Amino acid sequence: MEAKLTLKLDKNVIEEARKYARNSNISLSRLVERYFRLLTASKQENKIEKKYSPLVEELSGIIKIDIDFDFKKEYTDYLIEKYQ
Repeated sequence: MEAKLTLKLDKNVIEEARKYARNSNISLSRLVERYFRLLTASKQENKIEKKYSPLVEELSGIIKIDIDFDFKKEYTDYLIEKYQ
């Protein structure tokens, strides 16, 4: 269930948050929601060290890569080709 929330914040903070959200292709509301979720996570969740940001966790599983994929080799090959 969604509900409306009104906040009073410094104008500069709002403008910077809007820029960040725009550059991240996410709505400002979604950005604030994610932040609040992170803040209010249960104590059990907070005890577990998070390896990834909420955005990375949300995107995980979208791309399937072979288990033996060599990231370093692929990145090296990419850089060699890029700078030739």
